[in-house]
Amino acid sequence: MAMAAIFGFISGSTLFIGALFGMYLKIPKYILGAIMAFGSGVMISALTFDLMEHAFVTGGFVSVSIGFLIGTLLFVIGDYLIDHAGGHFRKHGHGKIMAHKNSTPTSNSGSAILLGAVLDGIPESLAIGIGLAAGEGIGVSMMIAVFLSNLPEGISGAQGMKSAGKSHLYILSIWGITILASAVASALGYAILGNASQEIIAVTLSLAAGAILAMLADTMMPEAFEEGGRFIALATALGFFIAFFISHLAG
Repeated sequence: MAMAAIFGFISGSTLFIGALFGMYLKIPKYILGAIMAFGSGVMISALTFDLMEHAFVTGGFVSVSIGFLIGTLLFVIGDYLIDHAGGHFRKHGHGKIMAHKNSTPTSNSGSAILLGAVLDGIPESLAIGIGLAAGEGIGVSMMIAVFLSNLPEGISGAQGMKSAGKSHLYILSIWGITILASAVASALGYAILGNASQEIIAVTLSLAAGAILAMLADTMMPEAFEEGGRFIALATALGFFIAFFISHLAG
């Protein structure tokens, strides 16, 4: 359990590093887009070959279908509610989209931003803990994938909150709390779900996969294309291949 918490903490640490980059460095749009595309490719590979494949082998098609659909719906609904409560400022791309709709921050936008940041990180962290308990290198490969993908997410999140007028201390506090929540979620995934039945493990892994894919489609991939243009296709493919290679080395 302690190891799962450490893995969750390590994988989340790049959120903090990315936030520092986003706050203090002026990163060209095409480089930011390429980084986000690379992170998206990494996560697509991880959820395909680590989460979904293991869930299917463990619990079969029915369990995978139930978990995947529930995970997707939970993220989409939660993300919608949080965005309209003011949490859209946690993402650079979301903040711009909502601004185009004449959205203004609500009085509880601070808590909404925090909830949104935690929502983005929980599925990944749970998958790390469950993967460690399940064995076969899933937890290690997921940790590496989340570690790589969190860097551009931290950059984008810092820029989004900075554009909303949030202080540097506030931004770092948000990511610090998110990192701690990721460590706790990873430990809980290991302790509570790691020894569950095969069907429950399959449902939970596929639920995490559905939520992660929804997050990528909703935030990282659209923003990557907007910032980086057509070059992001190469960066996405590169991220996918590297994560695929690492996954098989870890296994």
